[in-house]
Amino acid sequence: MLRSVHMKLVMIMVLLILSLMTVVGTFLINSVMAFYLEEFYTQMSRVFDQNQALSRNLETEVTPDEDGAQAILSIMEAYYGDLGLDSRSRTLYILDGETGAYLTGTDEEEGRGLEYDSPNLTRALVEREEGTEANIAADYMDVALPITRGDNQYVIYILDNKATVNSLISQIFGLILESLVFGLIISILLSFLLSKTMIIPIQRLTEGAMRVAEGDFSRRIEVTSRDEIGVLTDTFNDMARQLRDTLRQVENERNKLDTLFLHMTDGVVAFDRDGRVIHSNPAAEGMLGRPIGADTTYKELFGGQFSLREAMAAPDHLEGEVRVGDQVLDLLLAPFDRERQGGVLVVLHDVTEERKNQEMQREFVANVSHELRTPLTNIRSYAETLSDSAGDIPPATEKKFLGVILNESDRMTHIVQDLLTLSRFDSGRDELKLSWFSFEEAVQDLYNAVYMEAQRHSHTMKLRMEPGLPQVRADRERIMQVMMNIVSNSIKYTPDGGQIRISAGQNGGRVWMQVDDNGIGIPAEDRPRIFERFYRVDKARSRQSGGTGLGLSIAKEIVDRHEGALELVDRDGPGLSVRMELNIEGPSHDERK
Repeated sequence: MLRSVHMKLVMIMVLLILSLMTVVGTFLINSVMAFYLEEFYTQMSRVFDQNQALSRNLETEVTPDEDGAQAILSIMEAYYGDLGLDSRSRTLYILDGETGAYLTGTDEEEGRGLEYDSPNLTRALVEREEGTEANIAADYMDVALPITRGDNQYVIYILDNKATVNSLISQIFGLILESLVFGLIISILLSFLLSKTMIIPIQRLTEGAMRVAEGDFSRRIEVTSRDEIGVLTDTFNDMARQLRDTLRQVENERNKLDTLFLHMTDGVVAFDRDGRVIHSNPAAEGMLGRPIGADTTYKELFGGQFSLREAMAAPDHLEGEVRVGDQVLDLLLAPFDRERQGGVLVVLHDVTEERKNQEMQREFVANVSHELRTPLTNIRSYAETLSDSAGDIPPATEKKFLGVILNESDRMTHIVQDLLTLSRFDSGRDELKLSWFSFEEAVQDLYNAVYMEAQRHSHTMKLRMEPGLPQVRADRERIMQVMMNIVSNSIKYTPDGGQIRISAGQNGGRVWMQVDDNGIGIPAEDRPRIFERFYRVDKARSRQSGGTGLGLSIAKEIVDRHEGALELVDRDGPGLSVRMELNIEGPSHDERK
């Protein structure tokens, strides 16, 4: 309660009035006391020092039978008014000048009220000098005058007990108290009025500040005056508005960063200087394959790569690589807030596909080099033999050598053509020539084209198609290339005397063709890579059969560009089943001639 500004202001006003009245009362009482003291001694001086007749009368020679004390009293009776004598507060004493004994006077108690300890009286009795020194601290005022009358020594002692002064001071003190009471009442009322005038705007500012602290910027504080509090209120309103706009901007930026941080593909984990997790995004948990909580430490996640001290002491950043299962993660560790050693930010980038692509690229280059080097070596060998033995080689042998050279040249030509086809697919320059054609006729033409080849290998080939297959919109030449590749592989990799079955049908908005054989098949571990370029299950056997490892890759590219599907179908027993599906309406993208 006493800590409120209202009560503080009331207490200040009360203390101000109390202090003021105390100072005024003390000054007034002291002034009255000094005035009466000065007036008393001035009055005594005027009567005794300036009245020569009184001095002569008091020291006049007396007869032997005269009572000197009574004579002095009789003389002094004429000056009672000038001396202000009365029987209540100011008293006249005639004392024996040698013993100080009370002889006579106006005191009804006959000297019982005498101040024998008075310095003035002591001076008059002992030193026979006038005692007129004032003492404001004493509770009386007195004057002592030594008188010689005849042979006798007397002392005229006038004593004032300050009853009049004390009465006046009591009245003044009462007035001061009354004034103090009224002043306190008025000051309290005024302080309440002033405090309300000052505190209400402050209370509004306080309420506004509390609302702002709670995040409520909707209400503006009314400015009721143009004084300092009004200026403060206006400034507070401007500050609240600016703070609201700033917080909105900060919130927008934070939302952007949170959204980016939440949905970014790279993983991010921030650690403090003690190695505790500050923040992480879902991508980091997915890459590391484990949940990241507040109790997760840097040592658990990345302690095997770099220590936390090394990461924080890095001049710029540290780079590393870690494997998590089949994934390869690239790490970038950068310290932040170096001045306070705030912590380390770790960014994780999944480079698994890049490493696979690099490996595939190296393997691709090696395969191309190997595939081209083999026929080139054969061509050079046979050509050199023909050149060195010109005229000595029998015609039949020469014809055989030339046949080998032609076959190897054709093989190189096929490899280069397949590579050019894949290159066009990769660059997007090979556009599909879409047209409507009968899918049923295409399958029948395929069967007719490969039937003789199958017969040469003593294969039993069967064709089964659902009736009424629709026309499809596709690049007929490319689709026939795919079909031919699938069936040719079945003929090649099925031992002589095998069985090959070609099926075709419709499934909703798609048509399909499936080729089943009972050949050597493909092991389960090789199936995921069967459509990779230059990948062959048995490389030696594939080369003997004339394969380059690019046929299925090209077929897969063609079907994918048609937005179809080319896949291996699981089956029981030996052999292989390959299924191709195409959209009847063709690809959704706009391919034109």
